[in-house]
Amino acid sequence: MSAIAPATVLEGDFWPEPVRVLTVQMLGRRTKIEAVGTKTQQFYSGIFSEADLGRLRISTDAHRDFRGRAECFFLATEAHRVRFAQQFDPLFAVNTSQVDSLPHQIEAVYHYILRNPCIRFLLADDPGAGKTIMTGLLLKELKYRGLVRRTLIVVPGHLKDQWLREMKERFGETLTVMDRNVMNATWGRNVWQEQAHVITSMDFAKQDDVMATLGEVRWDLAVVDEAHKMAAYRYGDKTKKTERYRFGELLSRISHFLLFLTATPHRGDPENFRLFLDLLEPGMFANTDLLLESVQNRDNPLFLRRLKEDLRDFEQRPLFPPRHVFTKPYRLNDEEKRLYNAVTEYVETSYNKALASEKRNVAFALLILQRRMASSVRAIRRSLERRKSRLEELLSLGQWLADGGRLDEDELEDAPEAERLRQEEDLVERLTAAETREELQSEIQTLGELIRLARDAEHHEVETKLNELRKVISAEKLRETAEKLLIFTESRETLEYLVEKLAAWGYAVVKLHGGMNLDARIRSEHEFREKAQVMVSTEAGGEGINLQFCALMVNYDIPWNPNRLEQRMGRVHRYGQQKEVHVYNLVASDTREGKVLEALFHKLERIQEALGTDRVFDVIGEILPGRSLKDLIVEAIAHRRTLEEIVAEIEAVPNEEAVQKAREAALEALATRHIDLQRILGEDRRARENRLVPEYIERFFERTCRFIGMAIEKRRDGLWRVPSVPYALRNVSQEFKHRYGEVFHDYNKLAFDKQTARREGAVFIAPGHPLLETVIERVLNDCAQDVRRGAVFADTDGHLDGWLWFLEGELRDGANQIAGKRLFALFQARGSKELRLVNSSVLWDLKPISDTTEAAPCPAEDEVIAFAVEQVLETYRAEILELRQRDAAIKQKYGVRSLEQMSLESDAKLI
Repeated sequence: MSAIAPATVLEGDFWPEPVRVLTVQMLGRRTKIEAVGTKTQQFYSGIFSEADLGRLRISTDAHRDFRGRAECFFLATEAHRVRFAQQFDPLFAVNTSQVDSLPHQIEAVYHYILRNPCIRFLLADDPGAGKTIMTGLLLKELKYRGLVRRTLIVVPGHLKDQWLREMKERFGETLTVMDRNVMNATWGRNVWQEQAHVITSMDFAKQDDVMATLGEVRWDLAVVDEAHKMAAYRYGDKTKKTERYRFGELLSRISHFLLFLTATPHRGDPENFRLFLDLLEPGMFANTDLLLESVQNRDNPLFLRRLKEDLRDFEQRPLFPPRHVFTKPYRLNDEEKRLYNAVTEYVETSYNKALASEKRNVAFALLILQRRMASSVRAIRRSLERRKSRLEELLSLGQWLADGGRLDEDELEDAPEAERLRQEEDLVERLTAAETREELQSEIQTLGELIRLARDAEHHEVETKLNELRKVISAEKLRETAEKLLIFTESRETLEYLVEKLAAWGYAVVKLHGGMNLDARIRSEHEFREKAQVMVSTEAGGEGINLQFCALMVNYDIPWNPNRLEQRMGRVHRYGQQKEVHVYNLVASDTREGKVLEALFHKLERIQEALGTDRVFDVIGEILPGRSLKDLIVEAIAHRRTLEEIVAEIEAVPNEEAVQKAREAALEALATRHIDLQRILGEDRRARENRLVPEYIERFFERTCRFIGMAIEKRRDGLWRVPSVPYALRNVSQEFKHRYGEVFHDYNKLAFDKQTARREGAVFIAPGHPLLETVIERVLNDCAQDVRRGAVFADTDGHLDGWLWFLEGELRDGANQIAGKRLFALFQARGSKELRLVNSSVLWDLKPISDTTEAAPCPAEDEVIAFAVEQVLETYRAEILELRQRDAAIKQKYGVRSLEQMSLESDAKLI
């Protein structure tokens, strides 16, 4: 085929797409052809025999004769412009998602994370900063740029529902839940490979059999929430890696982009933090000195942290109003005190006996019983009744359990509430420290006496703690102001008890607990916002439900995990809260755990005053080195030490030392205190000026639907309706589904403005939505030949007379990865070789000419391409190169020195 020459477009079975020839070289009787795909820009090289050449076809539609259909050319060109929406909108994901982003969120995604050519990043902002939103923005940007096709999101089990809801509602992203039930139902198949966008829990994924299948799969982007739980610790020359850390090592190997999210990245331990960052960039920091140097120099390329005190909105107003936490101590009445003493003595005796026999699960179950006691009389009474009944049943069968196998307390803590409570109840009901039949009979008799005491206490007219709640309600003038109140409790029985009492007092009450599915929880949230004045919630209300319309909260019982206390407060003390928040902690001061809590809360109040921030509840473990709140309470209950000794230990920590430890634990040294608001405002202004505005997308979509024959109707309320999407448009590829999602049969309410869509509950149509994208795919396929042939338009104003060139420029890096793409238009006047840039939307100002018969001569392409490369792409290349060089310089600065340090350490070991 002597006609094959550079720029010839060929088709054949040797390539998956038409290719444009770059070079042709004779090698004896064979021909070497180097070419590039016209669709993917993929490079191809091959040596062909004469027979092979006979099977090639020169593309007949490659000739540019300007006889293409002008309407087709217009729609296809505009479809390309929509696909390049990110070029015109520097805040693309913000404007195509159902979010109103804040300055710090825009800065994190666009100024830090996306600036990395290979994203391996830790986002460590304070709680409430919106890390889920920032993740959604990043995912949307990367997916639309074609850089991410497979996504894995790893979260604590109890946060899966929150992530599913926010990704769907705000970003239109549908995630597939992967858990043990799914794996068991698909035995023999690697289900990780079958799904493109997956969410799973860390404690499920860390299991050996799960990691074995997960390790066979590659992910374009992996996101880990609460990533600090992937911890490793250094003791002398030895490193102890937790199971979660080993999972993190696997994830680092099988993921291209990797994003860690946490509010507590290292808890004041620099070596722990260095090992944690090693999961992102292994070997970047050989020792803590290099890491601390990068922190001091403010040039660490791996992480970003902002404190909530520094976060502002676009008007420079603080995002978080003040939060006031009050401890409300009370004393039990005589009946309650007798019950408490008896239950605590039973728990103390059985707990110590269980530990002495190394029956840790039994000990754990008894502590759960003590927490029920601290919750309410009803909660402990019902737990005792169930335990007695189950132990009697087991006694009759002669099958009582002394321990019941290995229990992972961390995994149970992170499990969804319904699962956690189910397992806890099972443990409380069936595990016992009794070793003989006589001991079990004696325990059952003791349980009967405790139940009698609980019933006596319940007969008291008003439980003391409930009366204390009533005092808080009265002090806050709830009835007069109609303010809303959120009450938290750990126990489902206590929840039902409070709902009954509050309803009897005349309040409209709604409840929320982990036994409700996601839809029911959303309905409860809506009812609380619109109708009810009081919500009573278990921990499920601290997980993924946002209640910033409420500013008054009561902790009816206090969780032993202070992170849960901070989580609870975070439901109301978050962005969008307009009032100062009041939080009341009810504490029985004449109980063992109450004395510990009261002493600790008083200490925290003094630290808070010195710090000038309320960020103290989640750093208790750092204020008391080597201790946790649970440790202190268990010691008090088990009588390992006297209450006086425990309280004295809390008081013994000097206030100055505690303040410094709180600052270190809050990672103030890592924080970026300045947010460049003027720069963000400038980008926001440019985005509004240059982006493809909703009205444009609406006009384009309507015009394209008419062209391809898909019915579209304008509703009376101004929204749009698509009564039926043709099968050909719904029958999309798996690749399409992975990138954009499913195309549905019909759409009853469509809006092109996100505020309208939110207000009317309509589907928001913007670049990236599957309905718009399938229409674009159809136009690009149907009009491909018209684009290659060219078309004729008329400028009725008479300003343009010549040729318009629409070009797509692409830059690739040394790894042949796309570094950037640009779409632009050039105008060449008739009879002139001079070229100039024009707005790529120019066709909207021209009139399509459909009846042209005379072919126009096609100007030479070489000069056009040369101009585009030198005048357009060279500037763009310089911008990207500068960013890449800056990133490389920082990584080289620490990476090379780390290699040198590791080399020295290896030499020393050899010597």
